[in-house]
Amino acid sequence: MSFKAAAIQMCSGTDPAKNAATMAQLVREAAAAGAVYVQTPEMTGLLQRDRAAAKAVITDEGADLIVQSARALAQELGIYLHIGSTPILLDEGRMANRGFLFAPDGAILARYDKIHMFDVDLDNGESWRESAAYRPGSEAHVLSLPFADLGFAICYDVRFPQLFRAQAMAGAEVMSVPAAFTRQTGEAHWEILLRARAIENGIFVIAAAQGGLHEDGRETFGHSMIVDPWGKILAEADGSAACVISAEIDRQAAASARQKIPNLKNGRDFTVEKLVMDPLGGVVA
Repeated sequence: MSFKAAAIQMCSGTDPAKNAATMAQLVREAAAAGAVYVQTPEMTGLLQRDRAAAKAVITDEGADLIVQSARALAQELGIYLHIGSTPILLDEGRMANRGFLFAPDGAILARYDKIHMFDVDLDNGESWRESAAYRPGSEAHVLSLPFADLGFAICYDVRFPQLFRAQAMAGAEVMSVPAAFTRQTGEAHWEILLRARAIENGIFVIAAAQGGLHEDGRETFGHSMIVDPWGKILAEADGSAACVISAEIDRQAAASARQKIPNLKNGRDFTVEKLVMDPLGGVVA
């Protein structure tokens, strides 16, 4: 069984209402082109580096504008709408980087809180501490949809292959990787990471991305991408402009790739022993 999937590229700013309007326009465009599954990028509702300013507009899930808008859009268009993530206020004052999948009737089928926090120090003084504001998730999910079994990841999660392997072993045929990759890391690693995760697990990867220069001063890489289980790029956004990309997803292609290279079945448990050379050239266990 095949279905049409779309990934939406955005350049979200500091105004959730404006971001919601842009999201709605692009989601309608994707649905009009025949997509039944539509994915938006990480932090669809807000990109704001100033934590005080961010907390002034971020709400709990019940009052969140993106959640409300997405629920209505899914119902209006009769699609599965995947909000890659948006910031959600938690009881203890911290936030969750949370993704939502809405059914065609508007029900929330799944929530996913980003597990791996982007705490890094890059070249040229670029530094991020996501864990200072966000509570990491602790649960991964594989959701059986009518057309495929879907797994969940967000952005930095793509650097942790064990998350993808665990979900592939649990039956995932498609993995979602909505992201807001920095330009610096995106230019170096975005494509190769997405293609590697697809190849090593025999899965489709759908990655809706933020792209461009944002109102808060950050710059993201864009290049939203859909990759098949053999590592072929089925669709890719041209640079960082807001847009919709789409591709036909045939779940049988995942089964075919896993039959050709059955590494999910062929994996073996093993131990690792560190060996140290002594000063005389021998090996000390």
